[in-house]
Amino acid sequence: MRNHVIVFAVTKASADSAAGRARGGVQSLDRAFAILEAMADADGVIGLSQLAVAADLPLATIHRLVRTLVDLGYVRQEPSRQYSLGPRLMRLADASTKRLGALAKGHMTDVVDNLGESVNLAILDGDEIVYVAQVQPSANFMRMFTEVGRRVLPHATAVGKAILADAPESRVRGLLERTGMPRRTDHTLTTPDAFLADLARTRERGYALDDGEQELGVRCVAVIVPDAPRPMALSMSGPLTRMTDDAVVAAAPVLHDAAAAIAADLGVPPAVGEASA
Repeated sequence: MRNHVIVFAVTKASADSAAGRARGGVQSLDRAFAILEAMADADGVIGLSQLAVAADLPLATIHRLVRTLVDLGYVRQEPSRQYSLGPRLMRLADASTKRLGALAKGHMTDVVDNLGESVNLAILDGDEIVYVAQVQPSANFMRMFTEVGRRVLPHATAVGKAILADAPESRVRGLLERTGMPRRTDHTLTTPDAFLADLARTRERGYALDDGEQELGVRCVAVIVPDAPRPMALSMSGPLTRMTDDAVVAAAPVLHDAAAAIAADLGVPPAVGEASA
């Protein structure tokens, strides 16, 4: 079963509990979502003691809430006696992903109208990139057809690079070790060191590039959707004949603006210290 991770937009439990009471919320509900968030931050699997520390709650409280979540199917107990996100979350994740595409479509259309190339929105699901929305131009004869729902590995895609650019090196190496970095074209990066060097260039210039690494003759530029509730990136792709260096440089700020607008529409809450009094 794929590691579906749904990330809820909540802060840590101690701050949430106080905030929940202040706004008339239910403390146990705040804490339950904080537990799910802590599990997601731990890549979906965590022990009770670690969970108590991560959620800043007493062990007895954690145990009671986790047992309730297990009974509901939102958490499961592993043979190792650790706990993981449960299969019932898949339904919520699938529904939220569909809604995500609908929310982003307007901003993606603006990018297509501005730049005239195909635009995709993708998320990181476990170790794979999943394309969740797409807008195609109507004028260009040669268009890029990346199927919505398609799953690919991050190492050969601009969206994968954009998402992983700021991830800890240990996490990136772990992902690459699990996927094996298979060669898609003669241009595909197939060693962790080469990929990490590319991520460094991505951080330096502020956008990621796929130069025929996933499909020959196709170039793609991508940017991260900032502070999104799950890792996601926005990209523009087209044939090499149109995706010149000048076209890429011109596209980057347009993609950044659209990505920021998508993040705003997702309703990403401010950090605890930035919340309004």
